[in-house]
Amino acid sequence: MLVSYKWLNELVDLSSVTPDELADKMSRTGIEVEEVNVPEEGLKKIVVGDVKECVPHPDSDHLSICQIDVGEEELYQIVCGAPNIAAGKKVIVALPNSRIDGNVKIKKGKMRGEVSLGMVCSLQELGYGDSVVPKAYAEGIYFMPEEANAGEPVFSYLAMDDAIVELSITPNRADALSMRGVAHEVAAIYRKTPTFPTKELVEDTTEKASDYLSVSVADKQDTPNYRMRIVKDVTVKESPLWLQTRLMNAGIRPINNMVDVTNYVLLLFGQPLHAFDYNELGSKEILVRRGQAGEKLVTLDGEEREVTPDNIVITNGQKPLALAGIMGGQESEITEKTTTIAIEAATFDGIVTRKSAKQFGLRSESSSRFEKGINLDTVAEACEFAAAMMAELGEGTVVSGEVVAEETKAPDTKVAIELSRINGSLGTDLTVEAVNEILTALDFKFEVTGESYVISIPGRRWDISIEADIIEEVARIYGYDNLPSTLPSGEALPGALTDEQRLIRAMRESVEGNGLTEAISYALTIEEKATQFVLDKAPVVALQSPMSSDRAVLRQNLISGLLEDVAYNTARKNNDVALYEIGKTFKQEEGQALPTETRSLGFALTGLREQGSWQVAKAPVDFYVAKGIVESILTTLGLTEATTFVATDELKEMHPGRTAFLMAGEEVIGFVGQVHPLTAKAYDIKETYVAELNLEKLLAVTSTGIKYAPVSKFPAMSRDMALLVDASISNQALVDTIKANGGRFLTDVTLFDIFQGEKLGADKKSMAYSLTFLNTEATLVDEEVTKAMDKVQAALVEEFSVEIR
Repeated sequence: MLVSYKWLNELVDLSSVTPDELADKMSRTGIEVEEVNVPEEGLKKIVVGDVKECVPHPDSDHLSICQIDVGEEELYQIVCGAPNIAAGKKVIVALPNSRIDGNVKIKKGKMRGEVSLGMVCSLQELGYGDSVVPKAYAEGIYFMPEEANAGEPVFSYLAMDDAIVELSITPNRADALSMRGVAHEVAAIYRKTPTFPTKELVEDTTEKASDYLSVSVADKQDTPNYRMRIVKDVTVKESPLWLQTRLMNAGIRPINNMVDVTNYVLLLFGQPLHAFDYNELGSKEILVRRGQAGEKLVTLDGEEREVTPDNIVITNGQKPLALAGIMGGQESEITEKTTTIAIEAATFDGIVTRKSAKQFGLRSESSSRFEKGINLDTVAEACEFAAAMMAELGEGTVVSGEVVAEETKAPDTKVAIELSRINGSLGTDLTVEAVNEILTALDFKFEVTGESYVISIPGRRWDISIEADIIEEVARIYGYDNLPSTLPSGEALPGALTDEQRLIRAMRESVEGNGLTEAISYALTIEEKATQFVLDKAPVVALQSPMSSDRAVLRQNLISGLLEDVAYNTARKNNDVALYEIGKTFKQEEGQALPTETRSLGFALTGLREQGSWQVAKAPVDFYVAKGIVESILTTLGLTEATTFVATDELKEMHPGRTAFLMAGEEVIGFVGQVHPLTAKAYDIKETYVAELNLEKLLAVTSTGIKYAPVSKFPAMSRDMALLVDASISNQALVDTIKANGGRFLTDVTLFDIFQGEKLGADKKSMAYSLTFLNTEATLVDEEVTKAMDKVQAALVEEFSVEIR
């Protein structure tokens, strides 16, 4: 909301308050001020010019040579390229050495050989945006009024010496989307009484508005208020300068005197209005209803819109004339030929209006107010004010009476509250007299019995309905700065991490210790990527109103987001990537209203793990690097003994020969492996290894903990053995058998060599293990170790038919 300080000063006496002081005070009492802007700042030596002579430039088909009176003894010759420049017009002139918008300096110069002492300016060159410049001057220069004196600065004529206060209005304070609402707010802050302009309505009693129109509403819930007035014999023309500048400073483009009145009333009352050309309505009936399938309407912006039953439309009984609360139709637009105007004042359902505005991409000043709420008590007053103003500016006549289809007044809201409740919430010691003074400043009617209040809420403050709202109002006007500040009281308790927080922090340290960097990926993606890398398929959680088709559903895995991060990096020549993420995935379980959220850990590796130097050869990441990071996490959590890795080919997005499940008993709690080459190609990445662990399942596994023991004073013994086995037998299966038969002195089993070749056969491999034995209570003898090795080898031969080499 852009508020004119000069206009506000007409409604509330602010002569002793500067715009900056006002902005600071308003920000500290609940309505934030974004900035205070004075349009003339940065501009200088820009004056009114009177064009005495204008002739075509001899060497140009579009330039004109003008002789302009700028208040000096001699006329200034200025070359101008505006198509609408003409003798006898008052224009805006930037003199030599002046400054226009963008800090551009205007100098004396020559154009096509002719001296030009300055520049004739358009409004855009003074800083006005294209969206607020009147249409008649959009492609040319702006003409000043006849009463403007040549040589005087233009700033006061254009109200550029005004201070424009930009308010950031929250949804609950829609009452401040009008000058009257802001005036009430400022008056309460400074303990003033606002004064609002009135217009005397002179009606032609020889005719009645009901003779011109009949008005009806199909659904009162859609349209709680609808009324119309008729103004006849008007002359549609350009608005007076004061009205144009008032609208432009508020960010609204002037159109003509009749349309500008509706926008002026919008700013003053916060009540959107619409003006129809009565003679173009096509009937004497106005019906407000929902749209019907197949109906079309050309709106004021020239676009054809197809309405639906989700839209409220204004019709002539047969076809739509306007989108209710959003934009009028081109067919009944006010033009220079219009002589009779039908003024609409209404309120429409905020939800329907918001959805329709979004559907058509037509959010307007009107629709934004209907969305947030309208003062129901001033609908008729705003309509009457507009009719009187149109008659005044258009030299027309208001037809007596009005036609009313529906009328709904603001509810009689009363809030009861105790003084102790106010003081208890604010920590103050306010007296009844102090609270009375605040409520009076707010212009709230109230009754007080002892220390009990019953407060009547005016229709303009539809945001107030409960005790907490009254407490907030008292706090705002009393001053947040005046509220007492105290230190917290009570017993302080030591803080500590929960078990889950402690374990996740330990996992994070483990992963980062292995050289990975944390990434935060979008939780929203497309359905195809959302369901990748998932064993248990479940319905996706889709957004009702996604910001784009690429962010329409919630993810069910972390890997797809990490692969997008990998692709982003490698596309920018950052080929060695190691990223991890701890985040939530989402599944819509059958029969549940809300999705199930699961915390997971995922990581992705690609490129080199060793960069290579004169000491170390280059080494790319591989399956064992990724598996080692997972094992490091398991070691940190003390879950090494409680978990196992099992090869799998069940995930179609993963390489079938280089992927393993992480198992806790019979339950899958994660996976690790290489991304399938076809999946990697789809993401436009090279060979990449990933892992994802379900943290809820992982943290639920009973931890054996990390057991610490003193270094044994007795020596350990190691024995090596090489096994020729079928290529299909896994290392895990062999290790499990060795541990099961190695006896109580076996402390470690390490695979130190794997060999496959033609000499062994295509379906065979050689695996060499080192077994470590230790007795912490006595020195081991060869016979004990040999007996254990014999038992291990016998079990391996029996179970896997291995050949001991």
